[in-house]
Amino acid sequence: MTTSITVPELNHERGFLPLQDPLTRLPRAFDAWEELAQRLPKLLASDQLRVTIVDLPPFPVAAINDSRERERAMLLLSYLGHAYVWGGPRPALILPAVLAAPWHKVAESLGRPPVLSYSSYALHNYFRFDPSREIECGNLALIQNFLGGIDEEWFILIHVEIERKAGPAMAALSACLDAAEEADAERLEALLMQVESSLRAMYAALRRMPEWCEPFIYYHRVRPYIHGWKNHPDLPEGVIYEGVEAYGGRPQQFRGETGAQSSIVPALDAMLGVGHKEDVLSTYLREMRYYMPPAHRAFIEALEKRESVRPFAQRAGRRALTSAYNACVEALENFRSLHFEYAATYIFQQAQTDAKNPHAVGTGGTPFMEYLKKHRDETGRNRLE
Repeated sequence: MTTSITVPELNHERGFLPLQDPLTRLPRAFDAWEELAQRLPKLLASDQLRVTIVDLPPFPVAAINDSRERERAMLLLSYLGHAYVWGGPRPALILPAVLAAPWHKVAESLGRPPVLSYSSYALHNYFRFDPSREIECGNLALIQNFLGGIDEEWFILIHVEIERKAGPAMAALSACLDAAEEADAERLEALLMQVESSLRAMYAALRRMPEWCEPFIYYHRVRPYIHGWKNHPDLPEGVIYEGVEAYGGRPQQFRGETGAQSSIVPALDAMLGVGHKEDVLSTYLREMRYYMPPAHRAFIEALEKRESVRPFAQRAGRRALTSAYNACVEALENFRSLHFEYAATYIFQQAQTDAKNPHAVGTGGTPFMEYLKKHRDETGRNRLE
């Protein structure tokens, strides 16, 4: 298998979601692994999970035929890997070779580290009940769960819908920069209105989170399995990937799944010129790109190499353009503000009962409340006068 890195074709319908709906199952050669994954909720309620994984037949990496199968394999191995580490009274310090070796190989082919990341958790983890209908809550279900239940389903599917709602904005970002470079204020105004509309749709989707995802259930039943093993107090050295020659038997530290691995907001920041002060937080944000699909990372970097629309909007002296720009900044600030509120309600205000699930450390291994507040505040300061 080889890694093919290209800038993705972003379209109005999909944004960063795959152009084809994710594959729901691998071919028959993978049946033992697929069947175990489907039994994962029951095995996590037992003391048999780790021994069951160790007894699996070799994962037939060579039988993977295309990119959809590769993504499905990554999802499967990532869920089983996190279940193995976190699915016991104490976290596992060593991943067995039967799991670690193929996980590393598939991850390497995708240009991402062998850990559960946002791409597998959300972007490639849904199916539509009715393929003729939109990608939206009400028509979606997860392909893979840890424990299952409506709260876990809803938490992830809201993110899938947000990615879909971001499609019109993502499809317009390069065109916004083109319009600014060409000093086409009228066209830029229209494009920024499209971006703002998309941002408001994202916000509306995020506001639906409490409908079916209770903070207590999220914190105690959903969140524990998406932690990584970098800056985690219960795994200070990380995890050993048995049988992976490249790691030489040394513990590896990878961050857990987090919305900061979504490419939407950094892409919007790049187009709007929303800057973040150089500090530990900005270093962390750049690190999050290592967990994104390489093509998404390349898209953000391509935007950042160009001048944002902010200088042109500032010097154009057109009230309508200034208003359209500020409306986008305000909508982005509102989205970040709501995310910050949810972080407080769903995580920080919950009572910690397990060292494996600290409420002051994000799943990405950060002091997330401080970081999210800084994001929000820095966004608001970019309004034009």
